[in-house]
Amino acid sequence: MKKLGFDKWVVVLTVTTAALLQTIDSSIVNVTLNQMMGNLGASLGDISWVVTGYAAASAVMITMSGWLTAKLGRRNYFAASIILFTIASIFCGTSTNVWELVFFRVVQGIGGGGLLTTAQSILIQTFPKEDLGIANAIFGMGVIIGPSIGPTLGGYITDNLSWNWVFYINIPFGILATVMTYAYIKEPAEKIAAGSMDWLALILLIMGIGGLQIVLEKGHEEDWLSSGFIVGMSIAAGVGLIGFIWRQLTVSIPILDLRLLKERRFAVGTLFNFILGFGLFASVFIIPVFCQTILGFTASQTGLLLMPGSIMTGLMMPIVGGLLSKNYISPIWYAAIGFLLFFGFCYDLSGISLVAGPDNFFWPLIIRGIGMGMIFIPLTTITLASLKSISIPQGSALTGMIRQLGGTFGTAIMTTYISTRTMFHASRLGDNVSIYNPFSADRIKQYTNLFLSKGDALATATSKAYGLMQGSVMKQALVMTYADTFLVIGGFFLACVPLLLLFIGKKIEKPAHIDMAME
Repeated sequence: MKKLGFDKWVVVLTVTTAALLQTIDSSIVNVTLNQMMGNLGASLGDISWVVTGYAAASAVMITMSGWLTAKLGRRNYFAASIILFTIASIFCGTSTNVWELVFFRVVQGIGGGGLLTTAQSILIQTFPKEDLGIANAIFGMGVIIGPSIGPTLGGYITDNLSWNWVFYINIPFGILATVMTYAYIKEPAEKIAAGSMDWLALILLIMGIGGLQIVLEKGHEEDWLSSGFIVGMSIAAGVGLIGFIWRQLTVSIPILDLRLLKERRFAVGTLFNFILGFGLFASVFIIPVFCQTILGFTASQTGLLLMPGSIMTGLMMPIVGGLLSKNYISPIWYAAIGFLLFFGFCYDLSGISLVAGPDNFFWPLIIRGIGMGMIFIPLTTITLASLKSISIPQGSALTGMIRQLGGTFGTAIMTTYISTRTMFHASRLGDNVSIYNPFSADRIKQYTNLFLSKGDALATATSKAYGLMQGSVMKQALVMTYADTFLVIGGFFLACVPLLLLFIGKKIEKPAHIDMAME
């Protein structure tokens, strides 16, 4: 293998920095929402748009990245995305009310959406095939590690500074990435015709993604189809998504080439990317929520729990990239092992209890880190291997969008599942809280005596005892709910293992990564 020149290492550093900006920001706010609500006077329903707005805007821009790259030029579009992302970060940090913050988070999502797919295209078209495996492994570290270290960084900032600095930290890295982009990233020799923008398709896409995201986020709160608002959003989502698919399959130059899904491996790989995003983002979301609301961890303690797994993922990326370049075994086997390890992580945490401490999370998260490291590069290899070089930007845009939607929809679905499942377990456990149940009656008596010893009247002490008992029931219901949630996420990954057989076909040639598409 030839040694990578200095300029090419700088390209790797530039695109990885940009990828980290986008992926970290997709999760860093999760542990700062409580402080934002307090400082901005917002409800949980209001503040949820800080996450939803960013994710929806990012997903839409991912779909447009192929067209915008052709229209503006790869380097110009990449730099413009970084600049817009950085400027929006400044205004997010200076926001004085929640809706101002939501607006600039949407703008930030517009800038961040094009970073990942454009960055990957830059690597593919910059590096020779013999060097691309290790370059993509380094880039993959940014994509996978970002959502994991986001809560860690956000927790530290929340406990030591303020929520505003969650956005301000993007500024120096954004400036550095912009300067490096104009200095070292070159335009490809092969140009792609941009054509005209399909504004109808864009409107349909926004309707579909926005409507579906609102339904998933607010459906439970609004009692689903009993709400006219949710019915309207469901109709808008259906019309938008179906109309967008029809439009992309009938126009000559689509903004997102769905015809690529005719290639079997690419279609199957796109589905797996959805599941990958689902598991990656949803698991990173529910662990901080569980640790802070149930176990009483601080934001910093919660964030630090994810660090060992992130480090392990980072270590696995170049190792797996190197093994794939040797072509010892098919990438399918690496992915299968990764999916099994992720299931093991979920299964282990499904037995978590109220007395759990940091040690109980260490090895499950290490297993998760190894599993994610073994999934990402092999999955990308198989998915994009059969595409021609000129189709790589569109293929990257489609898989990136699907992975992002898997994360946003997965988080929304799991949030709704937690709400409904908690009420289910609370109802079942509450049925056993009765004077006719000797165990609960004895516990209520103990609580009543405790409050009586503090000087409360009998009626007051009894009322407080039942309230404390109800709190204990709800807490136990939440623990059972999170155990179920981990099993559901793990079940998705376990189901993927036999589905990997759908990839079997023509032998995947080395150098076992997406550089195969350049042959």
